[in-house]
Amino acid sequence: MASVVATGRLLLVVGWLFSASVLAACPDPAPSAAEFAALAQRIAEWDEAYYRRGESPVSDDVYDQARARLDEWRDCQPAIALPEAAVPDRPGGEAAHPVPQTGLAKLPDAAAVGRWLERRDDAWIQPKVDGVAVTLVYRGGELVRAISRGDGRRGQDWTARVRRLPAVPQRLPEAVDAVLQGELYRRLAEHVQAEAGDAGARARVTGLMARERLDDAAAAEVGLFVWDWPDGPATLRARLEGLAALGFADTVDFTHPVSDPAGVERRRDAWYRGPLPFATDGVVLRQASRPYGQAWRAEPPAWAVAWKHPPREALAEVRGVEFRVGRTGRITPLLHLLPVELEGRTIRRVGVGSLERWQALDIRPGDLVVIALAGLTIPRLESVAWRGVERPAVAAPDPRDYHALSCLRLTEGCEAQFLERLAWLSGADGLDLPGVGPGTWRALVDAGLVEGLLDWLALEGAELRQAHGVGEARAETLRQAFAAARSRPFAAWLAALGPPPGWDAGDTPDWATLAGRTGRDWRRRSGIGEERAEALVDFFAHPELRHLAARLGELSVAGFGR
Repeated sequence: MASVVATGRLLLVVGWLFSASVLAACPDPAPSAAEFAALAQRIAEWDEAYYRRGESPVSDDVYDQARARLDEWRDCQPAIALPEAAVPDRPGGEAAHPVPQTGLAKLPDAAAVGRWLERRDDAWIQPKVDGVAVTLVYRGGELVRAISRGDGRRGQDWTARVRRLPAVPQRLPEAVDAVLQGELYRRLAEHVQAEAGDAGARARVTGLMARERLDDAAAAEVGLFVWDWPDGPATLRARLEGLAALGFADTVDFTHPVSDPAGVERRRDAWYRGPLPFATDGVVLRQASRPYGQAWRAEPPAWAVAWKHPPREALAEVRGVEFRVGRTGRITPLLHLLPVELEGRTIRRVGVGSLERWQALDIRPGDLVVIALAGLTIPRLESVAWRGVERPAVAAPDPRDYHALSCLRLTEGCEAQFLERLAWLSGADGLDLPGVGPGTWRALVDAGLVEGLLDWLALEGAELRQAHGVGEARAETLRQAFAAARSRPFAAWLAALGPPPGWDAGDTPDWATLAGRTGRDWRRRSGIGEERAEALVDFFAHPELRHLAARLGELSVAGFGR
């Protein structure tokens, strides 16, 4: 709920250990005063954007983790004096809430949930709907006021906008006076939070409610979930019955009694992984008995708390930057991270995607980045959260040195691409050599046994045993696999050498024929344009590849003879 999020951003829960990034009490090395200041400044910037401009530069997960990190740093090194991170006052408005919106404190884990439940025997659970909070005021059953959350005491007068929403009744079935608090949410069909995340739901509703005019189609996108009736009946059961009679059946359907942490976990997981009509960011636990609304304050109460869903994003500190060169010369930056936990996985590395993206982001050791899981399995770099104070220089490979025809031999600066070429050669798309993989080639290269793409064809058992981890039995297995490679068909050998796309394995006569084709010859073939034709001509004309083809011809490999 928006009210929960807004207040939650000002809360630091004692003993909080966020699951996405478990930090030591005192990091080693300890953060400097400059690092303290940089983190505090970044949080202040996020607060400014959130409270003043209604923007969310980072997710609540990332914000919570950054706040927790700063708090731990302060506990670890209290001698470092820093001004409090400037948290702007949340903008209020011209309309006073008849009952303050309280917000919620957040529990970090199931153990904290258990401690909260131990002191209560009348707890209930609701989904923490991810939208924007609103107060609805009814007099004699008529809607007379709708107020945005604002600072919890005062908000913006949304009455005219809310009257446009079909989900909000303008007249109740009974002529009652009532103050209702709830969430305006974006209607979503069969929304699964674990798979789709928030789907931009809150931002969409925020944008709609900021419009001067709201057309029928946009208004129909907005639903209403009433999560409390501050001046309603004294017991929760009576309040639920009353809300159902007033037409708010969703509140009844999504409010359930709970008595133990296991029951809370089951319900939370079901709402996280099952289909719902709205986005959620956790669950809310409510004590059935609580003060009458006039006693509420714009601060988190003791009788209601939130337990958020598992973080979908994690803050991770960059420990190093590695540049991997692929078989075709593509340079892929890889970030080595201080390990973080996300969705039950330990993340230690994440790819940047491309050299160009790394250059644009300028990520260096000491920077903090935001990590998510693509498809719940693959780590994905989302953004840079903030930069380290001391940023060491990082030397990236020159992309002009690597291309589709570079590193056909092991020369200085070529080890990575050369090893990738060997791995391709022995892999399923090449010769498909049994038991021969990247580790094999690494051992042979490290032993100085392979410096060209075909050197392995001449290796005997005694030479193979010079490689690390290769004993007599393993050497014999490799020797047999290498010997058998000579009988592989021409198409397999050609694929192993890695030509550009465009050659047809079903119409591949021999090396000499292919090497004799001109650019015009290649362009006559289906799907081959100017650029690809030029790449094919360059491949077959390259001196090193001609040398390799001649060597295979000497070994009587099919298709390479004269």
